[in-house]
Amino acid sequence: MQDSDLLFGALSRRDALRYAVLATGSGLTADLLRSTAAFAVTPGTLVVAAPGTPQSLDNEYDGSLGTIDAIGQLYDSLVAYRKIPDPKHPDVMREDIVDNPSLPGDADLEGRLAESWDVAPDGLSLRMHLRKGVLSNWGNELTADDVKWTWDRKFALNAIGGFQVGLMALATPDSVKVEDRYTVTFHPSQPNPIMLKIQTHRYANIFDSVKCKQMATADDPWARKFLENDSAGFGPYRLAAITRGQQAVFKARADYYLGKPAIDTVIYKEVPTSSARVALLQGGAVDIAQALQPLEIKQLEKAPGVKVETVAASSMMWIILNAKIAPFDKPEVRQAMNYAFPRAQVIASIFQNIASPLNGCMPNIYPGFNGTFDHYGYDLEKAKALLLKAGLPDGFKMQISYNAGDPVQEPIAILFQTSLRKIGVELTLHKVPAGTYFNEVSARKQPMLFFVDAPWTADPVFALRLYFYSKSFVDYSNYANPEVDKLIEAGAQMTDLGKRTELMQKIQEIVMADAPWVFVASPNYTMARRDTVRGFTYYTSNSINFADFSAQA
Repeated sequence: MQDSDLLFGALSRRDALRYAVLATGSGLTADLLRSTAAFAVTPGTLVVAAPGTPQSLDNEYDGSLGTIDAIGQLYDSLVAYRKIPDPKHPDVMREDIVDNPSLPGDADLEGRLAESWDVAPDGLSLRMHLRKGVLSNWGNELTADDVKWTWDRKFALNAIGGFQVGLMALATPDSVKVEDRYTVTFHPSQPNPIMLKIQTHRYANIFDSVKCKQMATADDPWARKFLENDSAGFGPYRLAAITRGQQAVFKARADYYLGKPAIDTVIYKEVPTSSARVALLQGGAVDIAQALQPLEIKQLEKAPGVKVETVAASSMMWIILNAKIAPFDKPEVRQAMNYAFPRAQVIASIFQNIASPLNGCMPNIYPGFNGTFDHYGYDLEKAKALLLKAGLPDGFKMQISYNAGDPVQEPIAILFQTSLRKIGVELTLHKVPAGTYFNEVSARKQPMLFFVDAPWTADPVFALRLYFYSKSFVDYSNYANPEVDKLIEAGAQMTDLGKRTELMQKIQEIVMADAPWVFVASPNYTMARRDTVRGFTYYTSNSINFADFSAQA
C-alpha cells in the first residue's frame, strides 16, 4: 500500500490504473480508479477488488460472491467453528471442522451470538442461551425474539432458508420456541444430529427483528425491500453506502460485542475482469484481489509487495450428467465419460496445480470423506468397453454447456472434447453468458453442464443430501437412487456418529459407482493481497470476514 509500489517493475500506480482500464475494457472511470488508489493508502482502510458488488443484502435470494461476503460483515450467527492454523500454512487460520464425538453436536464450536447451548442426547432439541447486551447496527438488543423471527421468516419465504428448515427437520414455525428473553429452543420433528452444525452456516445469521418489523409493510411483511438494500444485524460492520456496479462501503462498529475491528473502513470495489484486479493489486491500488485465474495467481506469486497463499478448500468443480437425458440414463455411459476425462492434464495445464483432482462426491477436506471409491483413472479402453456394454459401440453426439464468465471452463471443455473424440463421442461446445448460466443449470434440461459449488456446512449428511437426495433443489443431475435416498434419510436422524459415518461411506460408494457427475477438480482457495495485510482466515463458505484483517503501515 505504498506509492512506490510498481507494476511489472516499471509502471507507476497511476499507470497501473490506466493499464487496467485499457487492457480490460472494464468500464471503470479514471476518477473512480484514482479514488481507489487514494483509499488504498488511507490508514485503517482496506480496499477489496471483487468481480461484483452485492446484488442483494438479503440472504434468502442471492448467493453471489459479493452478497456472501457482505452477509458475513453485517450479520452474525449463533455459533462458529473454532479456528486453528492451516497445517501447510501456519500463518493462515481455518475452521476446525474435524468431528469430535465428545462434544455436543460432534463439533468444536465457539459461541457467537449464543454464549452456550444444550443438545439433547436424543437429538430432539437444541437450546441456545444468548449473550446479553449484544446490540444491532440500529442499537436494538439481541433477544430470543430475534432468533424466532429469523426462522419464522425462513418458513414464510421458503427460499434459501427453506432448505435450512428442512435440514433442521422443523415441522412448523412453532418448532422454534422462545423460552425467555435470552433463551430459544429448536424442536426438530425427528432426531437431528447436525442441527448445531447448521447454525454455523454463513446464511444462518440472525436479524434484528425490531428494526425489520419497523420497515415491514402490509404487502411486505418480512421487510424484503428494506433488507435487499440495507441491513439489520449484529455483525462487526454496518453498511455505509452501496452503489451497485461500483462499490459498497462498510464501516466498523465500535459497539460490536467482540470489540471494534482493526480495519475501520472497507471499500468493496467492483472490478469485473480478473486481469484488472491483478493490475490494481500489483500497482498497490487495492489491498485484496478476489477470484483470479490460475495463470494470474502464478504471476502474482513473483510480484513484489504481494503475498499469495492457496489452501485446500471446500469448492468442487464437476460436469453435470443429466440422468433424465439419454444416453446418460445409463450408468455405464456416465462411467465411460469419467474414464475419458483427462483429469491429470486438466489439473496441471489448466489449474496450474492450484487444485487437486475431485476424487469424491463431497469436499475432500470434510469429515467423513472417502476417496477410495474413486476408480476413474484415465483409461480410454475401459471407456470404450463401457460404451459397448451400453449398446453404443460407435459412440454418440452430445453438447456440453459452459459458463462464459469462468475462464477455465472453455479450455477444460476443449481438452475433454479432444479426448472423447478418441472413443467416438462427438462433443459440441455451447457457451452460455454468465448472467443466464445459472438459469440453464437450475432448469435441469441440458444434458451436460459445468458447475462449481461448495456445501458450506462441513458435514457429510449436509453435503450428500444437498446434491444426491432426489428431493433436493440442488440435484441438478436429476439423480435418483432409492437406496441413496433411504440412506440419506437414515443418516439425517442417526445420532451415533460412528453409525452415521458408516451410512455416509456407503452413500459415497454408491454415488461414485453411479457417476452422476464427471468429477473434475477441487480448486484451492487463493488469497492474493498486499504483503502489509495480515489475518487471512479460510472459511468453508469460500468468503472473507473483514474483521479478521489488520494492516501494517
